[in-house]
Amino acid sequence: ASKPDGTPRKLMDSSRLNALGWRASIDLEEGLKIAYQDFLKHHVDQ
Repeated sequence: ASKPDGTPRKLMDSSRLNALGWRASIDLEEGLKIAYQDFLKHHVDQ
């Protein structure tokens, strides 16, 4: 079995943003698609 490497897990907590009324305007899947398309458009030689 593999052993833990001691790196702490990093988890985002958006409860403070939610308490201030902030809400995501797009969901994670759509945001990833947009970010990937932008990466391809601007950072990959075609």
